Amino acid sequence: MSLITRDIINSAYTYWQFRSYLDELLEQGKTTGENQSEALVEYTRMNAHRMKRLEKKPELQEELKKALDRIDQPQVWLCLVEGWCGDVAQNLPTINKMAEHSENIELKLILRDEYPEIMDRYLTNGARSIPKLIALDRDTLEELWVWGARPADAQKLLLKLKEEGVEYSEIAEQIHRWYAKDKTRSLQQEFREILEPERINQT
Repeated sequence: MSLITRDIINSAYTYWQFRSYLDELLEQGKTTGENQSEALVEYTRMNAHRMKRLEKKPELQEELKKALDRIDQPQVWLCLVEGWCGDVAQNLPTINKMAEHSENIELKLILRDEYPEIMDRYLTNGARSIPKLIALDRDTLEELWVWGARPADAQKLLLKLKEEGVEYSEIAEQIHRWYAKDKTRSLQQEFREILEPERINQT
């Protein structure tokens, strides 16, 4: 039996519900999850600013829009997130733009630490890395594909810095610099390749 049920999807957040929830928590000096350290609350505050900025720009690439337009199978994109996660903030607004562009995509969000069984099914190199997106057939809930937790080049940079023994704060700074320079191009290209592998291979 699949761990992802219709009840979980129905009770999951939409993107804008999640954003409103984060704003409410921040007004109380809180973040998502049990760890309410000042550091995680501050990360969440920075992430809220990042998401607001990315909601405005950059725009979706035309080729990605075309790929989204060709989706004729109703899908649910279920994404594991937390408010304090920088990778969530850097990727989720663009993923939401993709979902809003297509009438056949419904984006739903669940908190990683509230669904450990699902998270542990979709680890990244043994780690509970997020965001992790599981695309499902809307009618059958059959798994179609999985993406996450970050674009491939960002993942390579992360692993390289970890192998070099770089401290976490410096790793985070370098990863965010990578995102700022990339301007969601890698993310959009990866989703285009997922959605239209045959067309990519023919070009």
